[in-house]
Amino acid sequence: MNGRLVRQDHLQDTERTAMCALLSAHFHGVDRATFDRDLNEKNWVLLFEDDGRLRGFTTLLAYDTTDEGEPISVIYSGDTIMAPDGWKTATLPRSWITAVRALRERYLRGNRLYWLLLTSGFRTYRLMPVFWQQFYPRYDALTPVRVQTLLSRLAIDRFGDSYLPETGIVRFAAPQVLREQLREIGAGRLQEPHVAFFLERNSGWHRGDELVCLTEIAFDNLTPAGRRMWRHEGCEQFRLELTA
Repeated sequence: MNGRLVRQDHLQDTERTAMCALLSAHFHGVDRATFDRDLNEKNWVLLFEDDGRLRGFTTLLAYDTTDEGEPISVIYSGDTIMAPDGWKTATLPRSWITAVRALRERYLRGNRLYWLLLTSGFRTYRLMPVFWQQFYPRYDALTPVRVQTLLSRLAIDRFGDSYLPETGIVRFAAPQVLREQLREIGAGRLQEPHVAFFLERNSGWHRGDELVCLTEIAFDNLTPAGRRMWRHEGCEQFRLELTA
């Protein structure tokens, strides 16, 4: 399985159709009009493919803003799905970190870069502790005031009244909800502190509630596993595609 970074406006209609079908196969509440509207708000898409067959994707919005007068850049992750047979591969995190590194080097030089993540699933939340040293919210540390202020402002700017600042949850009027066969949580998972924290903090995950998370995308903030992904040779391929 390989990752391929594509500009949103360069997607073929067949690719958009396959993306919507894959998302709908894993979530209730997906319709083509809403899917297209959300997709059109993003500027990049990372496709995960196996012999040309779509197995997953994540949509990205890269944009600039400020934090207390300092210019910063943000990568916001939108719709994300990976077929169950790809859950145990490193394709998603390896390709995601590699693609973001390429985007950073090509377009976002000079600014501090943050990842704004919205997730209703513990598997996606688990990417934070696996690859990033400092991220919020988390079970073992309070969110610093400045980080919480930035997280809340970014969430309000992006989600408006759907963001509930007292809980850090985004509750959409028409949420996408994981299908029943994907909601199972193994007993062993419940013992993991990060998973237990996510399930407690986002107790409405099963009805589509989304937890807002934030981390700084910087080499010094990567775990050893994240640094191995960062150094992956695929970054050169993404860089060449970006400049083509």
